[in-house]
Amino acid sequence: MADRTETDKRNGDGSDTSGSGTGGRRGRATDRAAAARADLARALAAAVRGEVSATAGDRALMTMDASNYRRVPDAVVAPRDAEDVAAALRVCRERGVPVVPRGGGTSIAGQATGTGVVLDFTRHMRRIVALDPEARTAVVQPGVVLDDLRAAAAPHGLTFGPDPSTHSRCTLGGMIGNNSCGSHSVAWGTTADNVHALDLLTYGGEAVRAGRGTDPEGRPTGLPPRLRDGVQALVGRELALLRTGYPTGLPRRISGYALDALLPEAGTDLARALTGSEGTLGVVTEAAVRLVETPAARALAVLAYPDESAAAEAAHTLLPHRPLTVEGMAADLVGKGAAGLPDGGAWLFVEMGGASRAEAAARAEALCRAATADGATGHALVADPAGQRALWRIREDASGTATRMPDGTEAWPGWEDCAVPPARLGPYLRDFRALLAQHGLRGTPYGHFGDGCIHVRIDFDLLTPPGVRRFRGFSTDLAALVVAHGGSLSGEHGDGQARAELLPAMYGDELVGLFGAFKDLWDPAGGLNPGMLVRPARLDDNLRFAPLPKGPVPVEFGYPHDHGDFPAAVRRCVGVAKCRTEKLGSGSSDVMCPSYRATGEERHSTRGRARLLHEMLAGEVITDGWRSPEVRDALDLCLSCKGCRSDCPVGVDMATYKAEFLHHHYAGRIRPAAHYAMGRLPQWLRAAAPAAPLLNALARTPLAAVAKRLAGIAPEREIPALAGETFRRWWWRRRAAGGAPTGGRTVVLWPDTFTDHLSPEVGRAAVRVLEAAGLRPLLPPTAPPAKRPSFPLPRLHRPGLCCGLTYVSTGQLTQARAVMRRTVEVLGPLVRPDRPLVVLEPSCAAALRTDLPELLFDDPRAARLAASVRTFAEVLEELAPDWTPPRLDRPVAGQTHCHQHAVLGDAADRRLRERAGLTGDLSGGCCGLAGNFGFERGHYDVSVACAEDQLLPAVREAPPHTEILADGFSCRTQLAQLGERRGRHLAEVLAEALGEGPESG
Repeated sequence: MADRTETDKRNGDGSDTSGSGTGGRRGRATDRAAAARADLARALAAAVRGEVSATAGDRALMTMDASNYRRVPDAVVAPRDAEDVAAALRVCRERGVPVVPRGGGTSIAGQATGTGVVLDFTRHMRRIVALDPEARTAVVQPGVVLDDLRAAAAPHGLTFGPDPSTHSRCTLGGMIGNNSCGSHSVAWGTTADNVHALDLLTYGGEAVRAGRGTDPEGRPTGLPPRLRDGVQALVGRELALLRTGYPTGLPRRISGYALDALLPEAGTDLARALTGSEGTLGVVTEAAVRLVETPAARALAVLAYPDESAAAEAAHTLLPHRPLTVEGMAADLVGKGAAGLPDGGAWLFVEMGGASRAEAAARAEALCRAATADGATGHALVADPAGQRALWRIREDASGTATRMPDGTEAWPGWEDCAVPPARLGPYLRDFRALLAQHGLRGTPYGHFGDGCIHVRIDFDLLTPPGVRRFRGFSTDLAALVVAHGGSLSGEHGDGQARAELLPAMYGDELVGLFGAFKDLWDPAGGLNPGMLVRPARLDDNLRFAPLPKGPVPVEFGYPHDHGDFPAAVRRCVGVAKCRTEKLGSGSSDVMCPSYRATGEERHSTRGRARLLHEMLAGEVITDGWRSPEVRDALDLCLSCKGCRSDCPVGVDMATYKAEFLHHHYAGRIRPAAHYAMGRLPQWLRAAAPAAPLLNALARTPLAAVAKRLAGIAPEREIPALAGETFRRWWWRRRAAGGAPTGGRTVVLWPDTFTDHLSPEVGRAAVRVLEAAGLRPLLPPTAPPAKRPSFPLPRLHRPGLCCGLTYVSTGQLTQARAVMRRTVEVLGPLVRPDRPLVVLEPSCAAALRTDLPELLFDDPRAARLAASVRTFAEVLEELAPDWTPPRLDRPVAGQTHCHQHAVLGDAADRRLRERAGLTGDLSGGCCGLAGNFGFERGHYDVSVACAEDQLLPAVREAPPHTEILADGFSCRTQLAQLGERRGRHLAEVLAEALGEGPESG
């Protein structure tokens, strides 16, 4: 967030304020709005100690949550404590400005969006105030991330029961606001079942301590007199309606206000009644929650069924076995047989607990036997925690994965979590599928089958008026269908704007009118989250797609997965915020999003950057288009690690979006010095090669500081030494001496810039291993074949080959396209299916496999070249399957290269290491150097923080005899410059074990 008093100096809609007529009036209105925002920001900054911002960038980051909706706030406040919350409410109340409490912004019904002031609790109010293992309670501030509470409770054998799939980034305040549930609710209930007491502030400034019970006069405790008497009177007046107006038999009844919790026979549980009120009644400043005992061991049974209906009808029959979870997924979401699932058309994920792994497995086996006798067609039982995590990841990523249909069509929330009585789930799903077909829609249901709660993303067309009308018509019909099955419009995520308009279909006008009376009692000014739950906005208003361009936007990349449509690529981000995970879990191989983990800033998450690009395209808050400094600054700390390409459930590719943006942003303008220095590194290294000894000597003199300043290089960085003899020069010298074998299967070995000029020892080692495996590596020429006979140019003047990586990462796409075309012309005649292109540097391999065909989308040769790219391990596995590598028999440590993780995959590397006796796994994350990123001035601290996230701790903790693997030049350089142990490419390790041959020096 920007400085406390910084405000947006541009017009909100980009209009010209100096015109006359309508334009002039619009401009004057915009001026007044900007002045009001500035005044509001000043008043807030004077009243609170936390950060306050009304800048375009910070407002843009808060326009959306994980729903279909978008509303633009006037300012964002990050309160430090309850006093700050009270002060902010006072300022807003004096000005009639609405307030929206916000946690992780993962709400799917739109309730975390709003006009006025957004209270962002994720920055400061995230302290676990107390944890009492004996009482099994914890006191938390609203910004506490669920996984942080679970980690604090775990040493005591406890956990917080509700665990939505966003557990690594959702907050307790948000869970309380939505009455979140999660996959373990069949065992441990909803958030409302686990809340003991709430401290709240009303919009009017009244402090509330909401708990359970009454005073001797039967009035709810913890309330100021006005609310105490008002609540007592309302409940007493409406006892009959409260006792008969709510559906029964619904473990997941989340819709509306839970006013029946205020009945005497329910214990007058005010905390429960306020849980799920979506920030419309009060702002939670602290919560006392219950903890539950977690089983010592768990086993996961995956049960296969012929189809979704069979799985749905079986789910409730498993509940007598006392499972911890009963989750359902169908084949149209994950693919038949995917990820080790047993053959079937649908699956139930059923987790069983026990005092030991043996007991948990025995209980799971008993359940599998019962399920098989009752219609399950197969099962898999997983007791290994790592195997369970891999299977659960399929389920947890579903909320993003389901956003794209198998044919690439977009699908959206809106009917994300209806719930029916569990015994009615099978019939309901059949009727639901029929209703989809009736409206010509498609969706992929999954979710909490044991609780009768279904998640689904549907291929609504929310971009055109006819599509929006269909969305509305389907919503009305589905509400009627849910009610006909005795269900709740919301079974987990709340009503928000998505479903609140339809609450009369579920509860009737009389009970919905009572909701309004309760809201008016607590918030007579209507200042808290207006438009949600009570007197809601229409479900088809405020759609986030409405302000986007209606036609195509001219871009450079082909965006093949989005049909060349850049706005569609940006729309991929649905806001589930997996990129906001602050710490990778033990054993995680994930990469996304290293800059967010380093800074904790929303703008540095993949979601934050996508939101800013969305607002850039919308042009309402961010009005400078491609010239936007807000987008540029947010993308500045994007490492282009491509982690989001694989780790984001919907495949947002921020590295590509960044390259696209930089290309347009700097078109016709002076670029940062680092773009000219490091973005064009291949040119400079080729020119510098003849003078390598002299330049290496100068790099150790005071002149190096001057050179770094001129080149935009961080002063803390050492300039890597140039090779005295390039890999290419060694290759041709060796061939001239007759040292290269002439037999064997031919492969083309790519002499990437880093291997050629900075680490030729890797190239020499790779040649040694490839030849030992019976392969015959050849290097490509440096220029395309002449179209007609001509006098050959001296080698020094031939243009070099390049994958284009450094040009792409700095957004120099015109130059990137030129060098890529030259590469295609040279390699096109050389590579073919039986003669692959072997690339030793993972970042270069990734550029050739993805950036090249996506930038040269109009050249079919580019796709063929990309398909020929193989990593070092892949080519050995494919073309030398019978070769036996030398046995090394020692553990490994280090980090899988981020581009290898995201684009290439490391399965072949794992198998090669196993065959060579190299044991253990490499960590996830990013080394933080990431090509030019860590060398650029201003990036050093973030670069080091990224390295400290996974790589450096893994290396420090490794025993002395551990082999430190780092296939990327950046990874090896980061290790060397931060004072850690030397990392080596896998080829170097294997070549050393082979022994030195006469041709290897």
